[in-house]
Amino acid sequence: MNTAKRFTIPYILVAILAAAFSVSCTGEDEKSRHLAGSTPKIIFDTDIGPDYDDIGAISVLHALADSGECEILATVASDAHPSIAPTIAVFNRYFGRDSLPIGAAVQGAPDFTAENGWNDTLINTFAPDVRTKDYPDAVTVYRRVLASQPDNSVTVVTVGFLSNISALLDSQPDEYSELTGIALVNTKVKQLVAMAGTFPEGTEFNVNKHASASVNAINRWPKPILFSGFEIGAKIFTGGKVAQQTGNNPVTKGYAYNLKTYTEKGETNRNSWDQTAVLVAVRNPEDYFYVNGPGKFTVQEDGSNTWDPTVDAGHYFISHKYPYSHIAGVIEGLMLQAPSH
Repeated sequence: MNTAKRFTIPYILVAILAAAFSVSCTGEDEKSRHLAGSTPKIIFDTDIGPDYDDIGAISVLHALADSGECEILATVASDAHPSIAPTIAVFNRYFGRDSLPIGAAVQGAPDFTAENGWNDTLINTFAPDVRTKDYPDAVTVYRRVLASQPDNSVTVVTVGFLSNISALLDSQPDEYSELTGIALVNTKVKQLVAMAGTFPEGTEFNVNKHASASVNAINRWPKPILFSGFEIGAKIFTGGKVAQQTGNNPVTKGYAYNLKTYTEKGETNRNSWDQTAVLVAVRNPEDYFYVNGPGKFTVQEDGSNTWDPTVDAGHYFISHKYPYSHIAGVIEGLMLQAPSH
């Protein structure tokens, strides 16, 4: 979520990124997937409110999973408002994945949602029973899921606050793993893909809102990070076609309701910040964007960020390659994809 609220890569790095960030299931991407050796395994970390681009992001993720392009391991909330984890449950159920693990945000995470009450509207309309479910904390879900996966196999996608990531890195051995959080991440995770930051410098909501967690998460994360900054999704508008669909489902209703009520004057489309992170986590990012780096993304104590291209910290960020409408078409096409069940 975000409220608003060339570097030429050597051939070998392109190959590494293709394997690391995974790919789509057609053409050259199929070759890249074969080289990568497996379908991307995703843990999705979302605030899914107050902004509603998260609706698009979780829809894109499920659509890609329906197409066999990725496997969703878990979905966790990074916003501590009591309606956030149940909202995730609404969408998991709609897409036929009601059994996916869902984690509630850790203590200390930001706790708020949209003034127009869209989360509660969707829960009350489509799955009021999910309010009474017991959602374990996100770190418990992370540790349990990561411990069960092959080494260097999991992609974590975060499109909200970095609260859970920070707490995971600080976590200690438990019943699921004898490893500390940072050691568990270093062993099991392939990379982090984050909708976070502004490039080359600035202040962005996801990073700024829980600045201390962002500083800890970025400073201690031991694996590569690919960033989709504020400036990427800010130029890509989607949702209008979704809202015009006739189906009575949380994706269509979520966009129809929010386009009318989220802002005072209403909107015809919404920025697509979070969808871009999901897209490049599953498919080859260079099919859609330039990939810049390596460099170092630094978060200051006030929540602002800078980019240093002279230091290799294993950090990369995407920048626009194609007309914004082209990427919007790709994303909205996935948002329009009906569940396969």
